[in-house]
Parts: sequence; C-alpha cells; structure tokens
Amino acid sequence: MAVRDRDRFSTATRIRALGEQTAARVYRSQTKRQARRSRLTGRAALLVMVICSLVVVLAYPIRQYVAQRAEIAELQREKEQARQRVEDLRDLKARWQDDAYAEQQIRQRLHYVMPGETGYIVVDPGAAEQSRAGLGAAGRPWYRTLWDGVDKADAATSHQ
Repeated sequence: MAVRDRDRFSTATRIRALGEQTAARVYRSQTKRQARRSRLTGRAALLVMVICSLVVVLAYPIRQYVAQRAEIAELQREKEQARQRVEDLRDLKARWQDDAYAEQQIRQRLHYVMPGETGYIVVDPGAAEQSRAGLGAAGRPWYRTLWDGVDKADAATSHQ
C-alpha cells in the first residue's frame, strides 16, 4: 500500500488523472454541442425559411400600401391647394363686384383719370437705363441686328 499511496501522489499520476478528467470534460461538451447543433439546425433552417417566405409574400403588398398612402397624401395636399385657390378667386370676384375697387384698379393699372383731374406719370430715369441694358439686341434697330448676323456668317465661312 505504501507504494500505491506514493504512486497516487506522484506527479505523473496526477498529470495522467488531470488529462483523463480534461478529456472526459471535452468529450462531454462536444457531444452536448453536437446534440444541440443537430437539434437547432433543423429548427433554425425552418425558421429562416418561414421568415424569408413571409418577407417575400408581404414585400409587394407593403410596398403598394406605402405607395398608395403617399399618393393619398399628395392628392389631399393638391385638394387643399385647389380649395385655397378657389377661395382666393371667390374673394377676388367679390372685390371686383365692388365699384370702388374696380375704379381703383382702373386708375392704377390703366392710368385713367376722372374728368377734371390731371394725370401725371413719373418716370424713373434709372429704371429706363436698366431696361435698355436688359434688352440688349432688342433695343437696336432691326436692320442693325440683320447686318450683324450677315457679318458673323461671313466671318464663319472665311475661317473654314
């Protein structure tokens, strides 16, 4: 027994026992993992297939629903704008029914004056210069523009 007790406490015996225990643990954990994998793989595949089929089946109707909701919102916005435009036109029509408003607009837009009044139009010289500069070729006589066009055509043919 003394040899056996001494052998039980030897380093080699302890290492061998630890190795066997570790191997047993690894074997048990691998078998548990394999058992779990085999059970969950089928379930996971089925779950993935169900989710994919739901996505495929519901994708088009959901897209149509969202598109129709956006179209409805756009049509409601257009309806509100049209209603506001009709309301503005009714207000304008009611204003034109008033003789005082019509007279004011005629005086302002057409520069009419009542009998006995003297009408004056004040011309801003700066505005006239700006309008002439903005016209460019339109402010020149037609024959000048025509002649410039002939000169440009002649210059284009001489360069070729």
